[in-house]
Amino acid sequence: MNSGTATGTGEFHALPVAAVAERLGVDPRRGLSAAEAGTRLSRFGANTVSVPAGPGPLRRFLVQFHNPLIYVLLLAGVVTWVFGGHVDAGVIGGVVLLNAVVGFVQESRAQRALDALSTMVPVTATVVRDGVPRRIPAAELVPGDVVELAAGDRVPADVRLAEVHLAEIDESALTGESVPVVKSVDPVAAAAPVADRAGSAYSGTLVTRGQARGLVIATGGATQLGDIQHLVATAEAVTTPLTRKLARFSRQLSFVIVAVSAGAFVLGVVRGTPAPEVFTAVVALAVGAIPEGLPAAVAIVLAIGVVRMSRRGAIVRHLPAVETLGGTTVICTDKTGTLTRNRMTVTTLAAAGELVPVAGAELRECLVAGVLCNDAELDEGDPTEIALLGSAIEAGLDPAALRAAAPRTETVPFESETRMMTTVHGSVGYLKGAVEEVAARCVTEVLPGGGERPLDREALDRLHRTLTAQGLRVLAFARLAPEPVLLGLQAMQDPPRPEAITAIEACRSAGVDVKMITGDHAGTAVAVAGAVGLADSPRVLTGAELAELPPAEFDDAVAGTQVFARVSPGQKLELVQALQRRGHVVAMTGDGVNDAPALRRADIGVAMGAGGTDAARQAADMVLTGDDFASIEAAVRVGRGVFDNLRKFIAWTLPANIGEGMVVLVAILFGATLPIVPVQILWINMTTAVFLGLTMAFEPTSPGVMRRPPRPPSRPLFTAALLRRVVLVSLLLVVAAFGAYRLQLGLGEPVAEARTTAINVFVGVQAAYLLSCRSLDRPVLRAWPGRSRMFALGIGLTAGLQLLLTYVPVMNSWFHTAPVGAGSWLWVLGAAVAAFAVVEADKLLWSRFTGGAAGEDRPRPGPPRAASRRTGGMRVLRGTGSRSFRR
Repeated sequence: MNSGTATGTGEFHALPVAAVAERLGVDPRRGLSAAEAGTRLSRFGANTVSVPAGPGPLRRFLVQFHNPLIYVLLLAGVVTWVFGGHVDAGVIGGVVLLNAVVGFVQESRAQRALDALSTMVPVTATVVRDGVPRRIPAAELVPGDVVELAAGDRVPADVRLAEVHLAEIDESALTGESVPVVKSVDPVAAAAPVADRAGSAYSGTLVTRGQARGLVIATGGATQLGDIQHLVATAEAVTTPLTRKLARFSRQLSFVIVAVSAGAFVLGVVRGTPAPEVFTAVVALAVGAIPEGLPAAVAIVLAIGVVRMSRRGAIVRHLPAVETLGGTTVICTDKTGTLTRNRMTVTTLAAAGELVPVAGAELRECLVAGVLCNDAELDEGDPTEIALLGSAIEAGLDPAALRAAAPRTETVPFESETRMMTTVHGSVGYLKGAVEEVAARCVTEVLPGGGERPLDREALDRLHRTLTAQGLRVLAFARLAPEPVLLGLQAMQDPPRPEAITAIEACRSAGVDVKMITGDHAGTAVAVAGAVGLADSPRVLTGAELAELPPAEFDDAVAGTQVFARVSPGQKLELVQALQRRGHVVAMTGDGVNDAPALRRADIGVAMGAGGTDAARQAADMVLTGDDFASIEAAVRVGRGVFDNLRKFIAWTLPANIGEGMVVLVAILFGATLPIVPVQILWINMTTAVFLGLTMAFEPTSPGVMRRPPRPPSRPLFTAALLRRVVLVSLLLVVAAFGAYRLQLGLGEPVAEARTTAINVFVGVQAAYLLSCRSLDRPVLRAWPGRSRMFALGIGLTAGLQLLLTYVPVMNSWFHTAPVGAGSWLWVLGAAVAAFAVVEADKLLWSRFTGGAAGEDRPRPGPPRAASRRTGGMRVLRGTGSRSFRR
């Protein structure tokens, strides 16, 4: 990152233009000389946002193998290869490689975010050097350069404005301000936040109107855009809850497997069994106990969730983000473009102290004035003026016909000093501007029902304060002939998205807290928060107030506040970190460059796809294609369903792996031949994991998934309830498989037939348990989740594979199996039915033993839901004990 800044740049917005020019050593009329510009370019460096190199492809690929279970699995594969088990070792290697490839494809989102930030700086700029304007590459700008800006230009560096001609700049991507900012040359307070520095323009923002000339005060990495780049680069990307839980579970399981295998080896040798034979058995134990299909299965379950979310308008860029959404406890949402439409709309007309519907005809001339005293077209121009055309159309007027009937003959453009615009149309003129400026020139006002009266300034001031307190932007309109008459007021806002209201209610019902974090004004933020049902009387903290909070009080203040206004990008990042310190799983939504650092730091970053910036999209885990906040609620629903299905898969697969290991361990303890050999264990693991276990990925989401609170972030993946179930089913598998093996041997069957029966019993019990796992906490026949074609297909394919394993000669040769008679299949069927009955009885008895406490997949009462209904212009929030009135 270059150091393209001049001494005292942090104070330039508070200094007069002459003082800034003196400090920069430049004549504002002639600019720098070419020689001086070259010297400064060597000193400060190029005007580019440098992007630090990320890890290379090889390193990112090798990191995928950094997992304790993978280490143990690779060790087992090497040992298996050494002892001649080439097929087994090949299967193990294939599973490990598949897992690494899936993880590798999902890497590098942070690097792409930094790349997107670098594209915010324009390619060329107009600069004055040696008194002559010229176009040069923006990368060659230096502090002290004089740049010229015009409508449509992107600001090429941080600039202190020296001349302004009707200039307005859209800074929403940087500050969150919902409307273009009117610029001036006046200094502001030194402590003023970036969004309030009217005399400055910042790199990457867009000039929407007028012209300006200014002095470059910072370039490249020293700009506000560069500061954000630094925040993105240094913001630590936290691992997802699922990733952390799987890592912890892998470490614990690896330790247990290694310890048990070492103990079994020592015991076998002590009992006099030859070391090579014991070692083969121990490898079988390790291979059986390791859930080698778990990484791939988790990836596939998450991928199915990605597909489901894409159908809801949410594109997931990072697989674990699917599950993370389901565990979200707090959503920090931006305002502009997320909860609102990012399009100004006139919501209220007023005259003589009364409010008037926009669609009515009472204030027709006020609407006409808004059309004629206006330079915009419906699809082009200042958002405020476009809103005035929209209000006229809503009232039934035709802007084109009005302009044709009263062509403009004279114009006095809007000036930041007067805050007014005047147009003349033949014998009549219209005035538009700030309420206090327009009212000062009027002596009478129009009544809504017709007629005029002397202007009641006190009533006008009260009405103006009421409207602005609601976060509305208010303009006054007057007719100039024969004498100035106040025609009325038009109040506008960036309206909330209707679907956001429903989505916020659903999130609150699900126990997910929603907080608004915006760079806009506090009054506007509070008004929008009330309109979308975020809070009736929300507590609001501004960026300045946050900066003054003692560190000891910061986290508590953040937790107890619903609305944050006028915050900087760095403060957005601090807010996310404060919530994470309190144990929350944080989802952050946003669309601007200023949101990128917080999006990267959050547990789940959600960017807007249609109206957002590339920097925000690249920093996020998930992109909403339609900028629809309601998609977040749908994504949370899908995420919870994905976690439920992951939990079902883990509850199903662990007993199989532990049971296989226990079968081998029992054989070692009693000095018996192995009921199932390593290659048969791998057959069971790979076929059942694919054709049985993965059917869990397609299970439908429970209807009550959004009527229960978020699961605590601290809850481990391997809970006590899951441990109890795993132990029970593992014992059932051991008893059934070992019993079948010993029974067949007792009946005089050869070892190959006895082992084949044991394999089929093992798979049969797994299939029966899979049926039970469709509902983990309640008897499946009571909580039947519905038909599943994938479940039926998986059972059918598994049965077909077992028949091939049993009766095809080449399979008998490869896997040491043999054909069996009908009696063996009766044992398989009986063991499966018995195991299913035992597990279902355990669910019923455990539920009664715990007093009918709800399981994890059963809806639980959440916080009171703010169910709403609308009656005309009033919205009544039920369940909160309060009401909110909104026109």
